[in-house]
Amino acid sequence: MMLKNFAPAQYACTAILSLLLLGGCEQRAPASTGEQAPTTKQAAAPQPIPVKVVVVNMFEIGADEGDTAGEFQLWKERQHLTERFPFPQSHHDLYLNPETGVLGMVTGMGTNKSASAVMALGLDPRFDLSKAYWLVAGISGFDPEDASIGSAAWAEWLVDGDLMHEIDSRELPQGWDTGIFPLFSSGPYPDKRPPNQGEMFHINGALTDWAYRLTKDIDLGDDETVAANRQAYTGYPNAQRKPFVLKGDNLAGMTFWHGAELNHWANKWVDYWSEGQGQFVSSAMEDTGTAQSLRYLDRAGKADYDRLMVLRTASNFTVPKPGTTAAESLLSEGEDYAGLALSLESAYRVGSRVVDTLVNNWDVYAEQMPYEVDVKEQTAAN
Repeated sequence: MMLKNFAPAQYACTAILSLLLLGGCEQRAPASTGEQAPTTKQAAAPQPIPVKVVVVNMFEIGADEGDTAGEFQLWKERQHLTERFPFPQSHHDLYLNPETGVLGMVTGMGTNKSASAVMALGLDPRFDLSKAYWLVAGISGFDPEDASIGSAAWAEWLVDGDLMHEIDSRELPQGWDTGIFPLFSSGPYPDKRPPNQGEMFHINGALTDWAYRLTKDIDLGDDETVAANRQAYTGYPNAQRKPFVLKGDNLAGMTFWHGAELNHWANKWVDYWSEGQGQFVSSAMEDTGTAQSLRYLDRAGKADYDRLMVLRTASNFTVPKPGTTAAESLLSEGEDYAGLALSLESAYRVGSRVVDTLVNNWDVYAEQMPYEVDVKEQTAAN
């Protein structure tokens, strides 16, 4: 009975069809090596967002809006940095004004955090930073020889205050005036400077000069309490002035130091590493870290080191007022930080003039440095 019902032709067709179907399944299945089968339509990768200016702040006190301001809050509110980008690989999320192309970041305090934050941003595929200008805008301690609380200083020389040898001052060899001296040297301030391994960064002086000229006449306002306090700095005429804009260089280190002896060292250290071309004015904790990362990013074609600007404003002095010890002065700052609000306002007033000028003239400044344009206009006028 089974042989009688057997249909060879029908069986052959069924078998061939089954093999074809199996073969088709095998072709569509992923290869054992993990290769993906080609798709008919690949999703287009999102284009990176072109950024015009990165505002680099270092800390915020509480919330980003609506409470006591740190360095970031005024920028976020007044520059309308409303679009948030999660940034878990660093200290603080990023905020962008999508209309102006201004991006705000908060690095965290210290050269380690500033270096890692700037590097993380520079390698972030969501942003095109190839033409971006970078503005560091933060508060710092100022030498009262140079300026008053609330004043703003544009830096051209950034000197590191951590890369060094140090011997405790109680164990100094005879004839030494400090226990701090350069790596790979045999004593303080040798005539032959060791190789620069990150002890000094010279940023674009022409861009610094342009920013200074643009902002030097800005009224920085004043504060009654600050005005009264600065009268105690007798013998320091610049410390007794109303806040003003100047050029002055930055010492960056992870230690919050204070006092006349260390202030003397800071002046000599900046002078030494800048070969007499820089002048110590501001003491902060981050700027050599920021510069180091930007130099590497420039080398990788991700950013332009020549577009870095550093603006620091005075929230406190690096030495105590006459008649006060260094310890008394430093410990009292936590109780009465009267210069904070004024210095934050100065940073925004001065820095935003530069940011707004760059953004409003982006059709020119995207490709040409502002000082190059100034030279061409002066030449044409003559």
